[in-house]
Amino acid sequence: MIPYRPDPAATATTDTNALDRAASLRLLIVMSRALRSITAPARAQLKQFGLSTTEFGVLEALYHKGPLPLSALAERVLITGASMTYTVKQLEARGLVQRRTSATDQRFVFGELTDSGRTLIAQVFPQHAEQLRLGMRGLSRQEKRQAAELLKRLGRGVTTTSDDDQHV
Repeated sequence: MIPYRPDPAATATTDTNALDRAASLRLLIVMSRALRSITAPARAQLKQFGLSTTEFGVLEALYHKGPLPLSALAERVLITGASMTYTVKQLEARGLVQRRTSATDQRFVFGELTDSGRTLIAQVFPQHAEQLRLGMRGLSRQEKRQAAELLKRLGRGVTTTSDDDQHV
């Protein structure tokens, strides 16, 4: 009887895949921890103004982009339509945002800042941006650009399907 000897090429592929899986898991953990360490102080700062991160995102988008359909606003802030409706209602009750139906198409409802909302976000945004800058001060401007580009590629799923590909 001849002893079983695995094909070296198959073993190398399996080892490479296992190493890639381990590197992928490690990357996810490191990204999650980094995000948490950066966003925790920023969330605490927003809380001082009575804002959640989602509410801040809505105010910030309207501040920089102007009135937007709620559906486009939801996409921009990365939440569902139902969550957007809830968030806008909360902000509307506080007098920070108002909804208005499109004059040309009644199916579209726009969100826009009130004067109070504009005043609040004009005060909060620079402080928030500075808090994020401080949270990322461990990286140079160039490293931040590189990290952003790599994360964009990761988010787009830019990978090859070849098992032989080695990603660094």
